[in-house]
Amino acid sequence: MLVTAALLSPGTATAEEGEIAIELNKLEAHNSDCRAYFVIDNKQDTAYDALKLDFVLFRPDGVIGQRFAVELAPLKGKKRTVKLFDVADTACDDVGSFLINDVMECKASTGDATDCLQDISVSSRTNNPLTK
Repeated sequence: MLVTAALLSPGTATAEEGEIAIELNKLEAHNSDCRAYFVIDNKQDTAYDALKLDFVLFRPDGVIGQRFAVELAPLKGKKRTVKLFDVADTACDDVGSFLINDVMECKASTGDATDCLQDISVSSRTNNPLTK
């Protein structure tokens, strides 16, 4: 079942099923940046040496604010991990939502992985939806 961001109440953590669950857990101000905290739950035995995602940040008015790459690896198999990154020169009030636009690189410990975007499920515990 695909859950769209528009149907979620603020702070609802809902995800469609996926082997790699990515949750936007928290946003906080950090100097002139907005720090984003992600909880990644790799539900499979496979470890990942590379998982580089193409992210797009939308402002609250729906206009694209920034596009950037985020490396979430290394990810151990059957392991929950917290990753964080700073959105440069952006106040958290200027963040509307995040979109995982595409997977730029996906490499399992056993070699290049296929269909990585399909294997990802997304959710958010913030008022800022995370979609793909």
